[in-house]
Amino acid sequence: MGQEIAKAHFKAADFEQFHQQLSCETNLLKQMIMRGACSTQSPVAGLELESWLIDRNMQASATNDDFLASLADPLANAELAKFNIEFNTHPLSLTGDGLEKLHTQLDATWQRAAKHAETMDTALMMIGSLPTLRATSLNTHNMSDLNRYRALNEQILAARAKPINLDIIGVEHLQFDHHDVMLESATTSLQLHTQIPLEIAHHYYNASIIASAAMVAICANSPYLFGKQLWQESRIPLFEQAIETGGYGGAADGPLKRVSFGSCYANKSIFECFQENLEHFPVLLPVNLQHDDTLFAHLKLHNGTIWRWNRPLLGEDPDGTPHIRIEHRSPAAGPTIIDTIANAAFYFGLSKYLCDDIIANGLPMPFTQAKDNFYQAARHGLKGHIIWSDGQHHRIHTLITNTLIPYAISGLQSLGINSVDIEKYMAVIKHRSETQQTGSQWQQQFIQTHTTDFATMTRQYLAHQQQGKPVSQWTL
Repeated sequence: MGQEIAKAHFKAADFEQFHQQLSCETNLLKQMIMRGACSTQSPVAGLELESWLIDRNMQASATNDDFLASLADPLANAELAKFNIEFNTHPLSLTGDGLEKLHTQLDATWQRAAKHAETMDTALMMIGSLPTLRATSLNTHNMSDLNRYRALNEQILAARAKPINLDIIGVEHLQFDHHDVMLESATTSLQLHTQIPLEIAHHYYNASIIASAAMVAICANSPYLFGKQLWQESRIPLFEQAIETGGYGGAADGPLKRVSFGSCYANKSIFECFQENLEHFPVLLPVNLQHDDTLFAHLKLHNGTIWRWNRPLLGEDPDGTPHIRIEHRSPAAGPTIIDTIANAAFYFGLSKYLCDDIIANGLPMPFTQAKDNFYQAARHGLKGHIIWSDGQHHRIHTLITNTLIPYAISGLQSLGINSVDIEKYMAVIKHRSETQQTGSQWQQQFIQTHTTDFATMTRQYLAHQQQGKPVSQWTL
């Protein structure tokens, strides 16, 4: 969905033609995978960080068109709403000083963009959901002026044939109807990419699924939405409901959802995900890509309209060889750059360790258990309980501190990451787990201790963020 498209309205023939091309490209990918014709390059990593533009009153500022035009940075791009920006990093080898390079690159981009925002009397903020956001701001007038978003809105609403009913039960209950896909823009994420050699891509995908519960808990940063206290990571139910359409044979109520934890592990090949995409999900954006020189252009665009929390992506090495990346989508944005890189380090290390363990010993738990763990963690955060591979209930923060951080350290060591960097970033995760102070927990404690004024809390959050200390060190 990162690519722009030529038009926003389509005819029946467009869908038929696109599906034919999608079928051909899916079959071609199957043949190439069977021949082992995909990249075997060592792990390469990158990330996407979504953020908010806010004004002096801590309200969303729908100015990303002017901001991006004057910033003129190819690593900064528009998101669905005019008050959201996405920052990218160049891919880096996940070894040696790779984490430090990732940190330096992201920080340089962020600092430059933040200073530019100040010249426009706005500020940049990285937070999962903006506590001051008003539901009335989520309208098509505030949609970024790109065809792909207008087309997505039109096709999602056509598939549903009814308004989007948001219904989240957390500490409080939030329920109302909405008439466009702009609800999605109330969520901003950290998306972590890992290019993996083809032969182990499905194992790494499965490892990412298992790691998701710990990741969504340790990265929780979205407790409030439209004045309601909901889940520790309210982005999860919000995003799943904002674009809630099913697969074939059910439209809005099909058995497989476009935003979901997925349907199962990949058993023998990562290709199973792309086959599921073809067989279970109708085409949303039937763009004419006949003159696109990119191999698998239709497959990539279709895959971009299916949002698993762990999603396989298809790309190309510099020499044109197709490669597989696993995109991990569960972490919230923020609270700071150091937290962001620590979150990335924890994920890269934990997934590598679990991947190696799966290869050696098989899957440690059923998919249904990994899925249940994920939603328990999203709802209750570090104070929640999950069932781990030993079949026992564990408090999440205790499991992370005593078991998963050592796993992540081992995984980073096996990647050849510098020991100084491992110690630096894992110390951030350990302190956050031990204090149980995530961005979500800090927000809730501030509101409970000081005031129910979300603007005041958001202003204090921004001040802490600009100082750059890890969230576990923030005071109230």
